[in-house]
Amino acid sequence: MAEITAALVKELRERTGAGMMDCKKALTECNGDMDKASDFLREKGLAAAAKKAGRVAAEGTVESYIHGGGRIGVLLEVNCETDFVARGEEFKLLVKDVAMHIAAANPQYLNKEEVPEDVLQHERDILKAQALNEGKPEKIIEKMVEGRIEKYYKEVCLMEQAFVKDPDKTISDLVLDKTAKIGERIVIRRFTRYELGAGIEKRQEDFASEVMKEINR
Repeated sequence: MAEITAALVKELRERTGAGMMDCKKALTECNGDMDKASDFLREKGLAAAAKKAGRVAAEGTVESYIHGGGRIGVLLEVNCETDFVARGEEFKLLVKDVAMHIAAANPQYLNKEEVPEDVLQHERDILKAQALNEGKPEKIIEKMVEGRIEKYYKEVCLMEQAFVKDPDKTISDLVLDKTAKIGERIVIRRFTRYELGAGIEKRQEDFASEVMKEINR
């Protein structure tokens, strides 16, 4: 059995546009053969999502999600190509799931590109100082820092976060899967998350855990 490395999975994802877990599964099924794995994804309809990336998605919906009697609120815009899909149950379920995820996971940005450069530089400076304090050799520190920046993205960027209802998938994977299933381009455009009393010193409450309990009911 061929070793399925992260580099192989990334290459197949870039080639097909399919989700990371789907790419890993395809490579495993095809013993690491890139061409066979691409065909496998095409046969399953999962590679089709990449071809839809350039199409215009101007329909969709704005979803609101309120948790805990008004303690956490989310406004989310998700776009698709047609009003027909926007009114469909598959699309509505996706939008609801993403809104609940935002309430639970509290992402700060939509994607990597939205993270301001000054915020990234500040994070890199802290991570470098941590690595130096850990006694790591300077020659590997830069590589370590970039690896930790990728972890940082997974913590603060919605599209990079593990989906709360299925941690084996990122939100990006979830959208790609739904794109393949529905047959239209789907775009998470923007979101805002409100938390009652945010910025005011108060007793700490684990709202995320409460949201997760509601999701798992």
